[in-house]
Amino acid sequence: MRRRALLIALVLAILPLSAEAQRSPVILSTTTSTQDSGLLDVLVPLFERQTGYSVKTIAVGTGQALALAGRGEADVVLAHAPALEKKYIADGKMLNRRLVMYNDFVIIGPAEDPAKIKGMTKAADAMKAIAATGSRFVSRGDNSGTHNLEKELWKLAGVEPQTGWYIESGQGMGATLGIADDRKAYTLTDRGTYLAFQKRVRLPILLEGDRPLLNLYSVMEVNPANGPKLNVVGGKAFAAFMLAPETQAVIKNFGVDKYGQPLFVPIAGMKDEDF
Repeated sequence: MRRRALLIALVLAILPLSAEAQRSPVILSTTTSTQDSGLLDVLVPLFERQTGYSVKTIAVGTGQALALAGRGEADVVLAHAPALEKKYIADGKMLNRRLVMYNDFVIIGPAEDPAKIKGMTKAADAMKAIAATGSRFVSRGDNSGTHNLEKELWKLAGVEPQTGWYIESGQGMGATLGIADDRKAYTLTDRGTYLAFQKRVRLPILLEGDRPLLNLYSVMEVNPANGPKLNVVGGKAFAAFMLAPETQAVIKNFGVDKYGQPLFVPIAGMKDEDF
């Protein structure tokens, strides 16, 4: 009888562990900037410790990140292309879009500044000068949030980029920074990734502070109708985690000790129209 009781107690003790082991991982589809900046290296382990979920991160351009989720291949999305995100929301592919944080974009380039953009205040004017002088510019060319903003800036400048001086990397932000540095070219980058790579990239910031360069990040849940294998509960848990006061406090301080300034500013609870 005592042996049977011990066996039952052992089975009951193992059951929660088995359920935990069978818990599906959360697939996070996100941008290369959140990965390259090092932010996810801090936040993902914190989420895993708090919830018991494991996280599989897919870091690609925002366009691809949203497309993956739209096909039911990710459970939650963290991205930074508001216009594109809102289209996915309108189409019903994404749900419950909420702002998480922001940083900004900057235009960097060779210290010699052949296009003479240093001192300009409008990003579109800088792009126009780069094109007019045929100065090398490296684009991500990957339909990411950064690439979409770049295309908007060319449109504002009234310029169609030309082969010869215009180089498409087809890669993430970190790799694109490396190519721009090698080619002594201009490029558009989010400040967080730039700071994270500043020891490897010699190109200085030449233009910053223009309103179109604001870089808003949002978290979105994925519509369960997108696919039968979605981890809906896990996706919701990760979205809630990103907006929690404790996580926002971590974001607020991320980078301060290493770079002397935060790489992101937390904005949970705010709306697009607040900016």
